[in-house]
Amino acid sequence: MHRYIREYIKYIKLERRYSPNTIDAYQSDLVQFESFLKQYFNSDQANWKLVQRPALRDYLGWLAGQNLQRISIARKLSVVKALFTFMTGKEYLTANPSLGLKTPKFDKRLPEFLSIEHVEKLLQLPPENTFEGIRNRAILELFYASGIRRAELIDITINDVSFEEQVIRVTGKGQKERMVPVGKYALETLRKYLAERRRYAKAGVDNLFILKSGQAAYPMAIHRIINKYLQKISDIKKKSPHVLRHSFATHLMNKGADIRAVKDLLGHANLSTTQIYTHTSIDHLKKIYTRAHPSGSDKSLKNKEV
Repeated sequence: MHRYIREYIKYIKLERRYSPNTIDAYQSDLVQFESFLKQYFNSDQANWKLVQRPALRDYLGWLAGQNLQRISIARKLSVVKALFTFMTGKEYLTANPSLGLKTPKFDKRLPEFLSIEHVEKLLQLPPENTFEGIRNRAILELFYASGIRRAELIDITINDVSFEEQVIRVTGKGQKERMVPVGKYALETLRKYLAERRRYAKAGVDNLFILKSGQAAYPMAIHRIINKYLQKISDIKKKSPHVLRHSFATHLMNKGADIRAVKDLLGHANLSTTQIYTHTSIDHLKKIYTRAHPSGSDKSLKNKEV
């Protein structure tokens, strides 16, 4: 791996404080690009100073030939452009060859979410007479009540929960902390869970959610829990914790919540990331319009008096 890539990875890790998963993805994309450059220039080394716009266009064509989705190609190009911006800023290059290079357009997928009725059914699924049942219910309640990410839920400690203020401190992307309000139902379930947790937690484990073994819960364990219950109540394609985050945001928007407040609750850095939920909100309004307005459907028009 070239030293430019190593320096950039170090930069996003220590200064930008990107998440481990993001860092791994960036590194993988850049190593792939370096491999392409070696083939492109027919050399054992990637000569970064020789890279011009045609090489980048050929890279896009090569990615397209790998049968990747356009959103994946766009992400990989974005990472490469970020590296060139970094190298130019460090004056390793005199000019940035990626400036003005257009990212392939892709269709934005609307987030999948549950209806309120499905959420109500989901929250009732875990039994309350076992440790794992009450823990799973607490996990489901907290995901839906707060809209937090899986990684954020795993990192929550007991001291991060304030029952008096009805908030939880979470650490989001870039190690940014935020206080997230939590509803009374989720807090009540958390109280019940904590009473059981004392019997199982191993010494020194302060993570809020643990396994029956007493160790801290890990990402795949949380994914399996959510997937198991979503299988029982919904036929949506993706059955991951993020579905509850999408449901949280969508239901808030449908109820008229201010998009800036939703942005802060979700821990988004930019408002543009949150704006995808306005599409689902508009779809919701269209359905209401169709059902309620005299001009909402062809049928209603036929029934109008002449």
